[in-house]
Amino acid sequence: MDLKFKKEEKTEIIFITISAVSIILGFTLSINYLSWIPIILCGIPIFKECYKGLTTEFDIKADLLVSIAIIASIIIGEVYAAGEIATIMAIGGFLEEYTVSKAQSRIKELAKMTPKVATIIKDNIENTIPIEEVKIGDILKVLPGESIPNDGIIINGETSINQSTLTGESIPVDKTVNDEVYSGTINLYGSFTMRVTKISKDSSLQKLIKLVESSKPENAKIVKTADKWATMIVVIAFTASILTYLFTFEIIRSVTILVVFCPCALVLATPTALMAATSNLTKYGILVKNGESIEELAHVDEVIFDKTGTLTYGTPTVIKVTSKNPEEMMQIVTSLESKSEHPLAKAIVKYYNNKDLTEVNDFKIHIGKGITGTIKGEKAIVGNKKFLESEGIKINSLNDNKNGEIEIFVAKEKEHIGTISLADTIRNNSKPTIRNLKKLRIKTILLTGDNENTAKSIANQLKINNIKFNCLPEDKIKYIQDEQIRNHRVAMIGDGINDAPSLRKSNVGISMGKIGSDLSIESSNITLIKDNIENIPHLIEISKKTIRTINISIGFALTLNVLAMALAILGILNPIEGALIHNIGSVIVIIYSSILVNYKSSKIDYKTEQFDLYKTLNITMNNYNL
Repeated sequence: MDLKFKKEEKTEIIFITISAVSIILGFTLSINYLSWIPIILCGIPIFKECYKGLTTEFDIKADLLVSIAIIASIIIGEVYAAGEIATIMAIGGFLEEYTVSKAQSRIKELAKMTPKVATIIKDNIENTIPIEEVKIGDILKVLPGESIPNDGIIINGETSINQSTLTGESIPVDKTVNDEVYSGTINLYGSFTMRVTKISKDSSLQKLIKLVESSKPENAKIVKTADKWATMIVVIAFTASILTYLFTFEIIRSVTILVVFCPCALVLATPTALMAATSNLTKYGILVKNGESIEELAHVDEVIFDKTGTLTYGTPTVIKVTSKNPEEMMQIVTSLESKSEHPLAKAIVKYYNNKDLTEVNDFKIHIGKGITGTIKGEKAIVGNKKFLESEGIKINSLNDNKNGEIEIFVAKEKEHIGTISLADTIRNNSKPTIRNLKKLRIKTILLTGDNENTAKSIANQLKINNIKFNCLPEDKIKYIQDEQIRNHRVAMIGDGINDAPSLRKSNVGISMGKIGSDLSIESSNITLIKDNIENIPHLIEISKKTIRTINISIGFALTLNVLAMALAILGILNPIEGALIHNIGSVIVIIYSSILVNYKSSKIDYKTEQFDLYKTLNITMNNYNL
């Protein structure tokens, strides 16, 4: 895996490596002056952090006790102990910083989508003007393939518009006179004119950008576990050290107390467990940006799913063909649709699997309605119900379409000969994902921009009881806020640009890495590299296991420090032995944390195999600035 480290991180790795080699050689060859190398390379940064914490915010951290222990060891001539402490603390600090490093969220993708100019019509003359000069009431012209510059209402023309940017809907929406259109959505086919109802800064796209910028999780940053205990450790260590000297007048005992109470194992408890957990998750194609995400996920009790591209594949698929002669009808339809670029047309052509097509004459696209043409001297019409009825064709259909399917009706020579039903299909791994989440007693919710019938159909198939449909990005944000007010921890899973604000607002945002937009990946805390949502239950379980491991390690480290301190007070331990004991504690913590690397939960049915992520990870790692 090609990890890209920052310049300062590379320097830190080199210093730690040199220090570790110096400690080993110094111990093996009994050369004490080699211990000054780690004191200089690793100890000085610790001293700086200690000074900074005390002088800027008077923030007492573990660095203070570590600094005192190093200096005290040097004073009494235990230079090896000082070098050993500096090295292991530097290793722990580097692991912690690396694990909880934050990725900066950017909005480049939305910025690119923001139109810069608009075509305005005044006195029947067309002019291109900057988007900032467009006013409410202006008449704009939008050509096929263009991004709609402002929110407004169509006053002339018909078209199909890709609104996935705002709503996540997988199917383009047909628009005609008096229909609303939104800034940032894409005009696919027809040319139309519109009356502006909102200026650029108040448009739907700008509102989405503001949501992305402002929607931040309202929970604390991950707390460095050692620092939780720093004040208590400093007070206990100093008190014990001073009292021991006052009663025994032996400086060695006092310094040994500071050495053994140096919280190496405590500092390592959090980063080693998080590193082991993220290593485990990587094998399942789950990339975690920071340790805070794992801590938050361990307390999540609700998982919110977007529909399109998350629980479903996000593309229309032919699911049913109804006709007395389906082969003849599909040949007619595919021959016509092969001349169209509409997503539904492409789905039908793909379904027919490139079989022999018939020559089409007089082909014509009727924007927002359908297509017509002449095949073997007979006129054929393919389109929606309203279009065929306007042509005087009686539709013979008993389907009430409660499942939200898209129906394409086919007619030949004024006679309805069949119907094609298309829909966005459910991912194969969606059902086991929901089932395993229920085993973990996690509430599941479906929030989608699709209509009621489509949403309920998907929810019923997946046995999701909680659904909200026709959701705009602000509706999803509102739901998440309401749940957080009720003290629920919420995880959001999505793939589209419209999901980015919700991903950032939730306690934990999880994005689809393979099909997800760059913005949704950047706005999330965790990315599913291969869209493997079936591993979300494993992600939650290992997060809980990680927090339990950290807490046990902290308890062990504190107990070890207290026992070692008691032995130091009694004079049984000297500084070198004290340093050895807390290093043994550190090794135990690391070994215990390493169990997480291969952890599997007994509560989950694992249906998929682990895969070698290293072949596909390099591109995705760019999103994490590593």
